[in-house]
Amino acid sequence: MIWHLIAAVFAGLAGAGIGLLLRTLSGKRLPKWIVPVFGGLGMLAYQIQVEYMWFEHKQAQLPDTAMVISSDTSSAVWRPWTFAFPMTTKFSVVDSDNIVTREIDGTQVVEFILYQFERHHTDILITQPYVLNCASRELIPMNTDTGEAQLSELRRLRETSPLLTTVCGLAGV
Repeated sequence: MIWHLIAAVFAGLAGAGIGLLLRTLSGKRLPKWIVPVFGGLGMLAYQIQVEYMWFEHKQAQLPDTAMVISSDTSSAVWRPWTFAFPMTTKFSVVDSDNIVTREIDGTQVVEFILYQFERHHTDILITQPYVLNCASRELIPMNTDTGEAQLSELRRLRETSPLLTTVCGLAGV
């Protein structure tokens, strides 16, 4: 977080330097306010670049065995450019190293951990273990403390669900 603040300050100084250079090259015909405007634009441009590159940056930090199965974009009033170009603020990942196939009561199920990354003022990582029956498409979350299945939260996935096709495909079921 502190590095982003330092980088934003330097981007502002670089923008102000460009404004000062333009003012000097114009023989001081450009108004004085061009320098702080360019400084502000430099800081704004840096912040926009960081926000739009967040998804690619996080993907680069993932291990090779991790697969992104879904991503969500959002727009905000205080970022009017996001209405034309929505930015990715959330995505879900499954790591093939954490997929385990088991047989329970004659039915083959897949246990895995779903990682959900969210961009806020600080990055949020939510991990949730699940059990998936590929044949019936039933997904059951596991209690993270006790390891017991939370049957009250059972849900059935669509046949075209990226989560279903990815997990079952990686498990070979």
